[in-house]
Amino acid sequence: MPTTPPEKIVLGLGGTVDYEIKLDASIINRLIDEFVIKESEISNAVPILTERDLVLNLLSFMSLGSGGERFVSESRIIESFAHRFKIKVTLGGTCVRAAMAMDTFGISSTLHLVSISDEVRRLLPKSTKYICSSDVDSFDPHLIVQFAEGMEIEAQGISFITPSPNRIIFTNDPPNRDLVISDQLGDMLESADVFMISGFNCIQDPEVLDQRINDIQRHLKRLPKDSIVFFEDAGYHIPSLSKTVRERMINDFDVYSMNEEEMQSYLGRSLDLLDVPQMLEAFNQLLLLIPAKVMVIHTKFWAIALGQESSKYRAALQGGITMASTRYCFGDGFIEQNYLEVAGMDHNPDGENFAHAVNSYFKERALCIPAFQLNVEKPTTIGLGDSFVGGFIAALNLT
Repeated sequence: MPTTPPEKIVLGLGGTVDYEIKLDASIINRLIDEFVIKESEISNAVPILTERDLVLNLLSFMSLGSGGERFVSESRIIESFAHRFKIKVTLGGTCVRAAMAMDTFGISSTLHLVSISDEVRRLLPKSTKYICSSDVDSFDPHLIVQFAEGMEIEAQGISFITPSPNRIIFTNDPPNRDLVISDQLGDMLESADVFMISGFNCIQDPEVLDQRINDIQRHLKRLPKDSIVFFEDAGYHIPSLSKTVRERMINDFDVYSMNEEEMQSYLGRSLDLLDVPQMLEAFNQLLLLIPAKVMVIHTKFWAIALGQESSKYRAALQGGITMASTRYCFGDGFIEQNYLEVAGMDHNPDGENFAHAVNSYFKERALCIPAFQLNVEKPTTIGLGDSFVGGFIAALNLT
């Protein structure tokens, strides 16, 4: 694949340092006993003011086999819980993981960061340039908890087996919460073909969010007219603030992207991702709620672009699916050969049937592509959405 000048792809708005852990069922069972947790208390809507609250949220996600992101009131809670397990220190944030995925193919980019540290300098790909709105080092790790399918939880009358693998993000990150925008951003955008925006979800103050939107819209005026603005949604720490972003910026985005968790959160209900009538109703409701030029939804079974210009994103959808699937199978450090191996795999037959039915219904108003049939003993569930974004943008750039 050809190399790309980093200024052609600008990815923002903030990266993170992550503590990645894989759960051990025996430790979780021990914590249930230690905190004397009752089944009736388990919820992923409990504000996380203590380590016990974190475990209540975690158990809820595990029992459902679902993922999500939650704000933690103090960083010490993250440190306390994380150090019960073996920790792997990595870089995170949608923009950073997307850049790292693209770097695998020699595609460089420029990152907009809001925090910097020795860990970031050491772990960023050498091809990746960055600007940072902070001139002071800081360290506020995010906790990324990964659990496998089939984990048996049995303690204090609580009994379940995790139905599928997934990951949960726990954060307390002041720089990303403030999301200060660098004055250098506009200079970077002047020659950009693609600008990816993500990170508004961490902001908790409505006035701060208004100002950051003003800042971004000012810098967007310096983008070339034929550039693509790609927005990746995420779990908002204050859910009501997502409406502000949509109402004020929907016309600024060429592509509005989200995963299956965010889709279900917006609709306020769980969905059977392979039930065609149910999902057609969901798509139509979502388009009324978020009238994007092109909406992209990426899931474990399929990815879809909804909108009149959806057909031009065929290669990008396929690139996103393939990149995310490669990370799922091979984890950190995958190489181009792994990507090519995954690209040759069979499609998930259920996803294939679903995509055919949806494409027949929407015709030129949508394009759905099935995911691959993946059978992996120890899959990676961290960073799949970020890798989808990297694969999507890489394919945009190369077609």
